[in-house]
Amino acid sequence: MTGGAFPVAITGIGQSEIARPSDKSGMDLTLDAALEAIADAGLARADIDGVACWPGDNDNGASFSPVGPLALKSVLGLDTNWIGGGYEGPGPLAGVINGAMAIAAGLCRHVLVFRTITESSARRRDRNVASLARKTVGRDNSFFWQWYTPFNVRSAVNLIANYAQRHFHEYGTTSEQLGWIPVTLRANAARNPKAIYREPMTIEDYLASRMISTPLRMLDCDVHCDASTAIVLSRSDAARDGPHPPIRIEAIGSALHQPWSWDQISFTEMVTADVARMMWSRTDYKPGDVDTAQVYDGFSILTLMWLEGLGFCGKGEGGAFVEGGKRIALDGTLPLNTNGGQLSGGRTHGLGYVHEACLQLWGRAGERQIRKHDVAVAAAGGGPLGGSLLLVRD
Repeated sequence: MTGGAFPVAITGIGQSEIARPSDKSGMDLTLDAALEAIADAGLARADIDGVACWPGDNDNGASFSPVGPLALKSVLGLDTNWIGGGYEGPGPLAGVINGAMAIAAGLCRHVLVFRTITESSARRRDRNVASLARKTVGRDNSFFWQWYTPFNVRSAVNLIANYAQRHFHEYGTTSEQLGWIPVTLRANAARNPKAIYREPMTIEDYLASRMISTPLRMLDCDVHCDASTAIVLSRSDAARDGPHPPIRIEAIGSALHQPWSWDQISFTEMVTADVARMMWSRTDYKPGDVDTAQVYDGFSILTLMWLEGLGFCGKGEGGAFVEGGKRIALDGTLPLNTNGGQLSGGRTHGLGYVHEACLQLWGRAGERQIRKHDVAVAAAGGGPLGGSLLLVRD
């Protein structure tokens, strides 16, 4: 059932501790994840001839991107034929997409993709470190933040709350419906020994949590942490020699058919539908073939929009789709963010979804393992930033 599949597969994964905060440096966390991923793929450092991450080696702020590909290449002593960093468009999955394109173009054979974040330890030193008013020029094309901060948009939640309010207004979505996303993901996190928050949560707990920016509550917001995640991409013919069945990148979505702007993009779907249309057009698979969805939950409303945009339910039907939590539970028709996502597991910022999708597809997810695990979608981003991967276990 292949359409525009890349000749690229995921062959290994690795992840450091997920801590709030960690006593390890960003580089130490990165090395833990990278070396685990390389070994998991059955490779040696000498086999890695490409390295990539997002957002790259620009001045992205120490906590948001403490380690870039040039630093990791040097520390690991890699002989690389290709190095990739940056490229805002697909957002957190840009490193995977760039690495897959580099392999498909014949530039390299095995690419190490990673994402490191140390926001929790940074907040221990300065609680305002993530304020939008303090963004650097290199992070998120920050020229446009100057138009938001005078109106007290000091946090991303102030911005995203506008999208949530519009979705509520247009489609009748309710807080209680939205709350089933964090409640279900907390139940998943209880089965994940790495998750930051594992204690039980009820819908009543969610509704009683503090309002942060109407209509979003504290439990609608992801959990800052310190962590690094890494995956190894390999050319398909080389992937067959690894210890695990290759996970084929069946299709990629990276389209943006709207302005690159947080205030001119669709307020009820953002970039999700553009990304999804591209991905589904490049494969014979359909949304009904997907066994699990690992999609962005920086805020719970973003998850709802991804579910709609990817076609798992109709536009405006996300509230009803997640209500009660049964469809998105581990034993439901579409298990969602099975490691607890960023709402309870920790904000690993994109690559964590790919890591969890691979664990599920390989049947290595332990107590949270789902029954049917052949096809997965990983998607990340919000506003004009977005990318998706359709992953198939060979």
